[in-house]
Amino acid sequence: MKEIKITDIPGICIGQTENADAATGCTVIIAKDGMDAGVDIRGGGPSSRETPLLDARTTNNRIHAVVLAGGSSFGLGAADGVMQCLEEQGIGFDVGVTKVPLVVQSDIFDLTVSRADVRPDRAMGYTAARTALEAPNYKDGSFGAGCGASVGKLRGIGYAMKSGIGSFAYRTGELIVGAVVVVNSLCDVKDLKTGRLIAGILNDDKKSIGSSYEILKGSYTVTENKFISNTTIGAVITNARFDKYALARIAAMGHNGIVRSIDPVNTTADGDSLYAVSVGDVTADMDVVGSIACEVVSRAIENAVCNTCGAYGLLSARDIGTAKP
Repeated sequence: MKEIKITDIPGICIGQTENADAATGCTVIIAKDGMDAGVDIRGGGPSSRETPLLDARTTNNRIHAVVLAGGSSFGLGAADGVMQCLEEQGIGFDVGVTKVPLVVQSDIFDLTVSRADVRPDRAMGYTAARTALEAPNYKDGSFGAGCGASVGKLRGIGYAMKSGIGSFAYRTGELIVGAVVVVNSLCDVKDLKTGRLIAGILNDDKKSIGSSYEILKGSYTVTENKFISNTTIGAVITNARFDKYALARIAAMGHNGIVRSIDPVNTTADGDSLYAVSVGDVTADMDVVGSIACEVVSRAIENAVCNTCGAYGLLSARDIGTAKP
């Protein structure tokens, strides 16, 4: 398999915009000709829009955009701007009087990193969509939906580390499988190959990473009404042809990459959600694509924490020397 850039996948374009002062942003993945899609949601508190479109029991319409954003549920309005932009470009499901863009969205909680009163909105979604169509600008790091992302928040934001958005893609023959992931987890990120902690909850010295799992094991007291402020969201993108059912299975297998790389994960204090989209006609085995999806998701998570610089008073893996070279 050959490593390629996520932006090398034909049929998609990605645009990002962020408000760096407020530590929030928006990433939009657009397929002008539409894409089949499925989703796998395992976190206890997801923030999403139009995910029922991806249920295999609903009409088999192709979607036109996946929006990843900050702002928690307040940020779901970003999809309005994406829809406006796509409608202006004649992209969407033809209903006779207009074309209705089908847009799904998931958000992370980033309100405690900088300003809680600034969230992705219609204008930000519109800008990200226009950028995707006219001047795609995807980059790993503290950009787009990853602008306010952080990890290792079990002891509070004071012991958390800065994270961001990451990507990774493979080509093998005609088949391409890639992933874009925003890493905003409650707990810690591990190196896929060695199990070494790359980012997560800081020790008291703020120079090394502790273990969220060890902290959790030390207290089994029931906590009522846990504050849900952590979510890892993303999308697996492939040029193989699949229907919604198969893509939901691929999303589930890709989600195992989140499980491999973040520990602990999928708690009731997380909203972990992963889409899988098909933008091509290559014939491929679902289990093969799902297995590759698992790896590219893990590698995207690593790139998210290793390509992010410290900000907003939060140290990064680069700052404490744990980032992979």
